[in-house]
Amino acid sequence: MSFTNVPITVINQLYSKSNKLDAFADTNALLEICDRNLQPFVHFWTTEEATLILGINDRHLPKLPDGLRSLISNHYDYFLRNSGGLAVVSDPGILNISLFIPQPDTAYSIDQAYEIIKGLISMSFPQLDIQSYEVTNSYCPGKYDLSVNGQKIAGIAQRRTTNALVLMLYLSVNGDQDGRSETVAEFYNEADAYSQSRWTFPKVDKTSMTTVQQLGFSDITRSDVEHKFLESINQQNIDVDVTSGSDLLISQEFTAERQKQLRKIQLRNAQLPIV
Repeated sequence: MSFTNVPITVINQLYSKSNKLDAFADTNALLEICDRNLQPFVHFWTTEEATLILGINDRHLPKLPDGLRSLISNHYDYFLRNSGGLAVVSDPGILNISLFIPQPDTAYSIDQAYEIIKGLISMSFPQLDIQSYEVTNSYCPGKYDLSVNGQKIAGIAQRRTTNALVLMLYLSVNGDQDGRSETVAEFYNEADAYSQSRWTFPKVDKTSMTTVQQLGFSDITRSDVEHKFLESINQQNIDVDVTSGSDLLISQEFTAERQKQLRKIQLRNAQLPIV
C-alpha cells in the first residue's frame, strides 16, 4: 500500500465561520502543488461551527432557500464546495482527512485509490470490521462509504489532476450523529427534494449512521484519530513530516495558489440564494 517514497507533509487546520471557504481553497491549492511538485500531503481539518457543506447537486433543490432557512434555524452554517454531489456535515466531532498522492508514473484506478485510504482507516482501527459499500439512507451516500455493522462512519470522494489525486474523507469521530442526520433530513424535506425526479437526493435515516465513539471508543478525540492515521502511514514505510507544513502555508507559492482557488470558491458561493 506504499503510495509514495517521499516524506508526506502533515497540515492541520481549524476553520472558523469567517474563513470557512478556505477549507476547499486550501484543498484545491494543495492538489495543484502536489501535481506541480510531486509532493504528498495529508491535510487534517475541521470547522469550529456545525456546518452543512453543500455539494454541486444541492444547487438544484426545488426550494433551496427554504432548506437553507432550516439550517439557520438549527444553528448550522453552510457553504457550497466544488467536489462531490451532495451535502455533508462538518463540526468539531468530525475529522476531515485529505490525502494528496502524486501519481506521475503509477495511475491508480478510482477503486484502487479508494482502497488506499480505506486501508489506512482500517489499520487505524483494527478492532473494527470496516466495510465499504453505499449506505443509501445516509447523507451523501457513495460506493465507498465506510461502515461498521451496517452503520456508516465515513464517506470518501476523490479529485484528480494530470499528476496527482486527492482522497477526501470525513470521519464521524464523536458527537451527536443522530442530530446531524436529522438536520440533513430536515434540510432536504424543507428544500422539497423529493418532488422532482431529475436529481436523486437521499432520504436520510438517522439509524444508518454512527460514530467511532459509539463503536466502543468512549474517550476518542480527533487528535487520537490523527495519531492513529499517521501511525498507519508509518507502517507503510512512508516517513511523516510534521514540521514543515506551517512553512508551506505561508510560502509564496501556496498563498498565491490559495488566493486563486479562493476566488473560484467565492464566485461559486455567490450563486447561492440569499436567505
